[in-house]
Amino acid sequence: MAYLELKNVCKSYGEGKNKTEVLSNINLKIEEGEFVAIVGFTGSGKTTLVNLIAGLIEPDSGEILFKGKPIQGTSHERGIIFQNYSLLPWLTVYYNIEMAVKSVFKDWTKKEIEDHVNNFIEKVHLSHASHKKPKELSGGMRQRVAVARTLAMKPELILMDEPLGALDALTRGNLQEEILSIWSEDKRTALLITNDVDEGVFMADRVIPLRPGPKATLGPQFEIEIERPRNKIALNHLDSFKKLRNGIIEYLMEIGQERTAGLEITHYELPDLVPMKFN
Repeated sequence: MAYLELKNVCKSYGEGKNKTEVLSNINLKIEEGEFVAIVGFTGSGKTTLVNLIAGLIEPDSGEILFKGKPIQGTSHERGIIFQNYSLLPWLTVYYNIEMAVKSVFKDWTKKEIEDHVNNFIEKVHLSHASHKKPKELSGGMRQRVAVARTLAMKPELILMDEPLGALDALTRGNLQEEILSIWSEDKRTALLITNDVDEGVFMADRVIPLRPGPKATLGPQFEIEIERPRNKIALNHLDSFKKLRNGIIEYLMEIGQERTAGLEITHYELPDLVPMKFN
């Protein structure tokens, strides 16, 4: 039994003539401790997919199982990091995180909570700014708070909806490494939604393209067996990384061109890429 499983999941918005089927027959299995990335174009249905798994919305049909049980509503077991920071502007860095921690660990002492919060603030390198409010922080610092807040809740499944998409390249790269560093401590199951192929390959164990909608479906999986921890500079010199990256981009470009041309995509498969393993 998979840790997270989606069976023939469909989701649409609107009614009657205005009804649009965003996702169609989504099937996905993620094992415990696995890090999976879903990559795709803007507007392809990636956020809808993560919202379904988070329990923020319900599928029209199909089933979503977490640890063998149907997902019904939100839960602290499934933590989500959004692209927007969603911080409370009147609270400091410390209290934004503390509030989340208190909601999960209700039996902890004040000292336990304080130590735990400060530990995660340190992990994202914000100890010097723990007393500051969101308006006093840069965009990258705000997202660090959002990352620390979610991970400090110790969710069993970490959902990330393009959490670094609004950041500059340097800040984005640093946060990728910080998230991986924290994740590697206990390797909680993780699902990353992104439109950045390099980010998916760098962070995940598997990368799966989302074929653009309407009626979006998942494409072939690309397995990544590059040893962890991964070094970005070293990756750029690996032939296996280049081949994998180019294969995913080629696949996305092909289906993107078919989408632009208004063609009905019934089947598409790149030779030798379903799936591939790279050492």
